Amino acid sequence: MAAKLKKGDTVIVLTGKDKGKSGEITSVNPTANKAVVEGVNTAIRHTKQSSTSQGGRLAKAMPIDLSNLALTDKAGKATRVGFRMEGDKKVRYAKTTGEAI
Repeated sequence: MAAKLKKGDTVIVLTGKDKGKSGEITSVNPTANKAVVEGVNTAIRHTKQSSTSQGGRLAKAMPIDLSNLALTDKAGKATRVGFRMEGDKKVRYAKTTGEAI
């Protein structure tokens, strides 16, 4: 199965505490069906000071389920993703506008 959401895509959160927020996907874990989105689902991590880094409370983006994310089209609205063949290539496209992604 081809990936509907990939690293670098701009997505919007559909449900949960961050509903309505958008950001860019920084990493995807297809086996766990989760993705890390920049600025969404953040948690505070306490780190100990070391010689290389300053300690303290650092905000870290945690993984969010792929089913709670939707790709955004050119207008910034949520859209579903479809696949079609253009020539001999399989291309993702936005279902709302029909544009290739």
